[in-house]
Amino acid sequence: MSDLTPKTTVSIEAKSAATEFLSTFRTFKDDISRSLTDMGQRIDTIDRKSVDLRRPALATAASEELPHRKAISAYVRNGDDDALRVLDVEAKGIYSVTGDGGFLVDPGTADTIQGVLRSGASIRAISRIVNVESSSYDVLVDNGDIGSDWTEEGTTFTETSPASVERVSIPLHELSAAPQATQRLLDDAAFDVEAWLAERVAERFLRAESEAFVSGTGVNQPTGFLTKPKVANVSWSWGNIGYIATGNDGDFDPNNPADALVDLVYAVNAEYRSGSVFIMNSRTAGEVRKMKDNQGRFLWMEGLQAEQPPLLIGYPALIVEEMPDIGTDAHAIAFGNFQQGYTIAERPDLRILRDPYSSRPNVTFFATKRVGGDVTDYAAIKTLKFGTS
Repeated sequence: MSDLTPKTTVSIEAKSAATEFLSTFRTFKDDISRSLTDMGQRIDTIDRKSVDLRRPALATAASEELPHRKAISAYVRNGDDDALRVLDVEAKGIYSVTGDGGFLVDPGTADTIQGVLRSGASIRAISRIVNVESSSYDVLVDNGDIGSDWTEEGTTFTETSPASVERVSIPLHELSAAPQATQRLLDDAAFDVEAWLAERVAERFLRAESEAFVSGTGVNQPTGFLTKPKVANVSWSWGNIGYIATGNDGDFDPNNPADALVDLVYAVNAEYRSGSVFIMNSRTAGEVRKMKDNQGRFLWMEGLQAEQPPLLIGYPALIVEEMPDIGTDAHAIAFGNFQQGYTIAERPDLRILRDPYSSRPNVTFFATKRVGGDVTDYAAIKTLKFGTS
């Protein structure tokens, strides 16, 4: 007969079961720990390989394509304008649908084009720019001083000369570009059609604008500052651009070539000089860059930082290829404060019309914008004439 009571037997069995459970749990825990360690090592290995192969990191969440960007892409690629027409204009960023079937591009593309225009070698980079909604922009210019006089207390004021205020009207003209692409290329999903369209349009607009701002006739295009009447600076009057002559036909003075540049700087009044800039084309800059002072130092100094313009006699120099070459009586160099002297007026929108029929199998994109420009302060800009007088 056993000495153990039933109660003691149950207690021993429970203790044995608990011990077995704890042992099994420890084994399970060790197995899980080893598995997690192995998994962590494998993940580290994959990460190292991903870094070595320069693979992009996986996005934590799928980026949502903006509705107006998707709608513009569908219109440009396939001519599908349904998505554009149903978009809420103000909320989604599409400015409006035009009457001739075109669409005003989304702000992202418009900002890309404007950015390229402003970054190029054009007097747009140094001129005053205003955005207008009308077909022209009017500037009121006070081109004369108000008369004044000294008086004593109790004496009668004498009449002085009145102020001279002139209205300068800058009409806006339509600038267009028509890049083409095949439908097969547009169907290629790897082809960034919006970036391509923005770059092509911006490149064409930049060249056309830069030429017009320098030598535009004012007929269906902006008025260039070099098309204004030019007179010797000693006899300058409002409505004319004053010039300084080099004293040598078609070239600088052979003995003192830099003197003409100094005279040009000081032909501009002191209130304009602090913001003034030299402009010339690359060929003229190549000649100017050879000039040295009496100590043999070059007058032309390259910028010390990235995107900083070079300096000529202490003033920035902008290379504008549309400026004329050095030649007989050519006004190949200009100097002045273009922020005050030249105004560019433009509408802030850009219109795109897709035409898949006129040039098949190519698709033509007609891009148009409205822009104008004119001299608004004739005292702020002077030129260097390569002539005897």
